[in-house]
Amino acid sequence: MLSLFQRKRTPPLAGPAPTPATEPPKGLTRPASAASLLATPRRQRLLEHIWQRTSLSRRQFASLYLAPLERYADLVQQFPASESHHHAYPGGMLDHGLEIVAYALKLRQSHLLPAGAPPEVQAAQAEAWTAGAAYAALLHDIGKVAVDLHVEHADGMAWHPWHGPIKRPYRFRYRKEREYRLHSAATGLLYTQVLDAEILDWLSAYPDLWAALLYVLAGQYEHAGMLGELVRQADQASVAQELGGDPSKALAAPRHALQRKLLDGLRYLLKEEFKINQPQASDGWLTQEALWLVSKTVSDKLRAHLLSQGVEGIPSNNTAVFNVLQDHGIALPTPDGKAIWKATITSNAGWSHSFTLLKLSPALIWEANERPAPFAGTVLVDQDATPETDAAEPTSPVAAVPGRPTASQPAPHAEASPAAMHALEAAAVDGVDALLELLSTPGGSDDPAPPAAASHVESSGEPPTPSGEHFMAWLKAGIASRRLIINDAKALVHTVSDTAYLVSPGVFQRYAQEHPLIGPLAKQEQQQPWQWVQKRFERLQLHRKQPSGLNIWTCDVVGPRKSRRLHGYLLEDPTRLFQDVPPNNPYLSVLR
Repeated sequence: MLSLFQRKRTPPLAGPAPTPATEPPKGLTRPASAASLLATPRRQRLLEHIWQRTSLSRRQFASLYLAPLERYADLVQQFPASESHHHAYPGGMLDHGLEIVAYALKLRQSHLLPAGAPPEVQAAQAEAWTAGAAYAALLHDIGKVAVDLHVEHADGMAWHPWHGPIKRPYRFRYRKEREYRLHSAATGLLYTQVLDAEILDWLSAYPDLWAALLYVLAGQYEHAGMLGELVRQADQASVAQELGGDPSKALAAPRHALQRKLLDGLRYLLKEEFKINQPQASDGWLTQEALWLVSKTVSDKLRAHLLSQGVEGIPSNNTAVFNVLQDHGIALPTPDGKAIWKATITSNAGWSHSFTLLKLSPALIWEANERPAPFAGTVLVDQDATPETDAAEPTSPVAAVPGRPTASQPAPHAEASPAAMHALEAAAVDGVDALLELLSTPGGSDDPAPPAAASHVESSGEPPTPSGEHFMAWLKAGIASRRLIINDAKALVHTVSDTAYLVSPGVFQRYAQEHPLIGPLAKQEQQQPWQWVQKRFERLQLHRKQPSGLNIWTCDVVGPRKSRRLHGYLLEDPTRLFQDVPPNNPYLSVLR
């Protein structure tokens, strides 16, 4: 490994190359050096970001990352990434390659790899897995150069990528009737032109990583485990960014179809927990044409249910949850493209109240023969209201009679949301600012635990009563099932000073999110939900106090390039959470 760092390479960020003295014949493109291709401000910023996501010096980065990126640039030149889809412009393949590497390295930071290995093994292999994620992302589409494009010189002689980088002016066209998935199979022809023998020797020393990388390069993502998932998500994010979509939603998509999980969660809640069509306060109301659900109730309970099932990446912000439901076609938009409707519910008994609601199609929830009877009352949609929060006041109600559309009902194709329009504008200008802003923000883990591991603290039946004891049982079960990761960059539990360290307020906020019943209890005591949980935990007297009597301990977290501080509780007895206490997190130290 050290030998990789001894060789002299080009500087970490390539500089501009001299401009050719003469222009090539019309219709031909002159080959450019890697330094020239990578010298644009946008690509330089991406290269800088890629370096920041590694833990390497500039010299090490030049050997392990910049050199393969330069060889990739030499090979793909000004080719587009597709004929008419994403990055379909000269140089699009190089841009896509840099973007997907940047995204993959961002995502990789949320995972301990290889999954399930002891912490000391994960630490020893960390840099190899980081580099493997970058190489898998960079090379996933390189086979297109071999099978999708026909490239020739001025004299009509064909160029093939196994000839090495292009040396003479060239022109290209897309092959007609090309086979869509053939490029994955063709990757094996080319990856040795990007990754040199010493890098391949290094990677092959880690069997799990080597197998996963080869599966990705062969297009067999289903066998590549987390490495394949990182590449898939990074590819989606880069494509979404270039097409003017919202890459943050692509990044947040869990391993399995989020739409199915959202629908399954709603169906479960409507069957087991929600009360609908009540004569007074209710969780929702079903009319002939729509299911109206109280927005805050849906968000709180759906988030709690999915988190309890081990589904990560669920936003903690209600507005973000509403947007996810709308983006996946579950929540029907208002005429101005928003997810939240304002309406007044009136029952036949004379009870009436205004709510902020989500509107769903009943066909998504029930089969025709299973649908409950419609609400014996009216839903009055406020035509002009554009609520932003659950506290919005009603204006201008218009009757929504079952079976009869009103003027306030949305057109079949609503206009793009403001977020989507913003993304389109950003992409039209450059896209790199939005891309780098996204990559600099923290994200959740996208690797949910398998269903079998998503154990509940409680058994079926009534939801448990929140308490300090239940919090500890929930925490222990979450760690055992790996729903709650430990000793990771975003973990809520670490091991330090040979005991467990609970990050505050994060760990209490997570418990409160999964248990919405805490909200009313905390409100009675004029506390935030997480504060209510924290007080119940303190009453158990399971934590170690400082000599001064303070409950909270501060930890320094020292990383490769920056440090920060955490605040939390040290348990007296770590076996209350761990059957076998893991080694201490080497990046944390308690301040005395």
